[in-house]
Amino acid sequence: MLMQLTVLLLILSIILPAGILLATNKKPGRVRRARLGLAFNVVSFFGVLIFSTIAMFSGAAEAASVPSQSANIPPEAISSGLAFIGAGLSVGLGSLGAGIATGNAAAAALGALSENEGIMAKALVFVALAEGVAIYGFVIAFMILNRV
Repeated sequence: MLMQLTVLLLILSIILPAGILLATNKKPGRVRRARLGLAFNVVSFFGVLIFSTIAMFSGAAEAASVPSQSANIPPEAISSGLAFIGAGLSVGLGSLGAGIATGNAAAAALGALSENEGIMAKALVFVALAEGVAIYGFVIAFMILNRV
């Protein structure tokens, strides 16, 4: 019940400010209303996020009991755990880099297209090259996970 309420509140904190912003008249004071809507969205989203975090973790947290035999962890378990961490890092950092590069390349491509429409193919090539970084991250992750 609490989880469903939390999901509903998070969805409402995103949809409600956007609906209010779209329903308002955008001609007079457009920038001020947009800033107000953004501030309302940020405050409501993080308010619901903090509320849900407190509500979910307000129960008594207990650590699981660890048998004394688990002190001798085999090296295979450590290496497989580090392989999962490495695969996650390669995908995560590769996707983050691709997102940053694509944002910069797409912005520059749109600026160049506004001046000269004949360079669209060249602009798309640079945007696609930036996306290749994420694909390389996935390939490296699959190569790491095939060895586990």
